[in-house]
Amino acid sequence: MLSLDDPRWNDLQHAYGRAGNVPDLLRTLALSTGPTASFQDEPWFSLWSNLCHQGDVDTASYAAVPHVVHIASQAAEPVDFGFFQLPTAIEVARQTGGGPEIPSFLAEDYHDAIQQLTDNVSLHRHHPWDQAMLLSAAAAQAVAKGHIDVADALLNMDARIFSKIRNGEFD
Repeated sequence: MLSLDDPRWNDLQHAYGRAGNVPDLLRTLALSTGPTASFQDEPWFSLWSNLCHQGDVDTASYAAVPHVVHIASQAAEPVDFGFFQLPTAIEVARQTGGGPEIPSFLAEDYHDAIQQLTDNVSLHRHHPWDQAMLLSAAAAQAVAKGHIDVADALLNMDARIFSKIRNGEFD
């Protein structure tokens, strides 16, 4: 995994340009792994904004995923659903044309991290899950097993879609 001190972060790109700020966001994330109250809470808001902006990803996204997955694997307490949702959204974007090719020096760690999502879901299965965590964990499992369309659908499920399903409005 690319060290957080590696100067190549400055050569990687995110939604707003050079990604030299991402290591500090990941360091902050490692210090606050628990569930957040709002999507605007930091560092998640900045991580999403920089790494998966409106469904687009860039090279820094691929470098960050192994760190996000590793942090979740080390957390003993309940984690925020973003630990499953962000890597899943990045992989869905990559697979559906929302990002560049993975730089070769990041590829192995990135792919290993995506595969590790199933282990991370298992590690946190005994903690209480709200609906956002359930959907994110299921989407992470789907993306790790190569079911991009299922992962994408799970990431986009909301109360309106559940209501339509319950009411038989999807025929």
